[in-house]
Amino acid sequence: MNRTSARLAAIAESATLAVDAKAKALQAKGENVIGFGAGEPDFPTPANIVEAAIRACSDPKMHKYSPAAGLPALREAIAAKTLRDSGFECQASQVLVTNGGKHAVFTAFAALCDPGDEVICPAPYWTTYPEAITLAGGVPVVVQTDETTGFKVTVEQLDAALTPRTKVLLFVSPDNPSGAIYTPAEVEAIGRWAVEKGVWVLTDEIYEHLVYGDDKFVSMPTVVPELANQCVIVNGVAKTYAMTGWRVGWMIGPPDVMKAAINFQSHSTSNVTNVAQVAALEAVSGDLSAVSMMREAFQRRAITMHRMLNDIPGVEAIQPQGAFYCYPNVKGLLGKPLGPNGTVCNSTLELADAILGEAKVAFVPGEAFGTPGYARFSFAMADADMEEGIRRIHQWVTA
Repeated sequence: MNRTSARLAAIAESATLAVDAKAKALQAKGENVIGFGAGEPDFPTPANIVEAAIRACSDPKMHKYSPAAGLPALREAIAAKTLRDSGFECQASQVLVTNGGKHAVFTAFAALCDPGDEVICPAPYWTTYPEAITLAGGVPVVVQTDETTGFKVTVEQLDAALTPRTKVLLFVSPDNPSGAIYTPAEVEAIGRWAVEKGVWVLTDEIYEHLVYGDDKFVSMPTVVPELANQCVIVNGVAKTYAMTGWRVGWMIGPPDVMKAAINFQSHSTSNVTNVAQVAALEAVSGDLSAVSMMREAFQRRAITMHRMLNDIPGVEAIQPQGAFYCYPNVKGLLGKPLGPNGTVCNSTLELADAILGEAKVAFVPGEAFGTPGYARFSFAMADADMEEGIRRIHQWVTA
């Protein structure tokens, strides 16, 4: 008899967290490792947000249970922030505050999927999406993209993936890991396709404020208003406000779906930590000046990393349009002797291990995102460390 359920035994470890943990373990042993693994801003949480949390710690009301769906003031503020930032209007009753954006993703799929329902999942995808779909009883239907299409799925590809069991389309822009952003026209075309086909859309907007150059974020239910009744939005404070450890996200959807999701959370986690909710309230209610500063730094690093990666023989990267990742094609490094030891790597999994072991640089191989032959490099890190890490890889490749 199996000691663990088949459902949980089938879950793959989070590749991004595993790479980050491996790098930190080597660092703890005194190794000078540079880690490009975790997607985590290197900036501290803005001081006004921290101060709001400190005040909340001294408030006896924050020491007690609060509504499972979230503090009423925070739900109101999230609805107002969503209207302000994306033009999508919703009621506070349509907002569920979750334990981070990852929890919002899982809850959304749990609310939408029955066993056997198919979810169209464009690749490359964030490592958690297929696992969350499967845990909810759904079936991920992977649609491949690559750099020739800017890592963006087309309506024609969606048509080809559509079956009678298709329930949901997962849509992410800006995208993790590719950094791709869909144009407003592309977002509208996909939204109208979903309305025509009767397919739900789960749109992850966690990187909405991390957009560079002339590119623009648009929310699908804003440009296709008739989609609102078959669309769920997930978001959170982690990336925009450098609050990854505070664990506050949210889910927005039609009233019937949100009632089910809130009931589910009432039995699974109850309320998100009150102090963190108060911090999130300060974040979403305040201005975006700190966000603007961080975005400028990320844009500068995106340009530098893109240039340095393309200078490495055998590596080809497209310019990131948003988020804080480069996702280069590294197939030119496979199957040939590399490094001072002449190491031959036949996959990006092997390449990642070799570079970590020999050059002391950690990145996440493309297998984790459904696209072998690629690699994800986060530039949410100090400029000097980022540049040193890419230099080490260049030197290792050309040794």
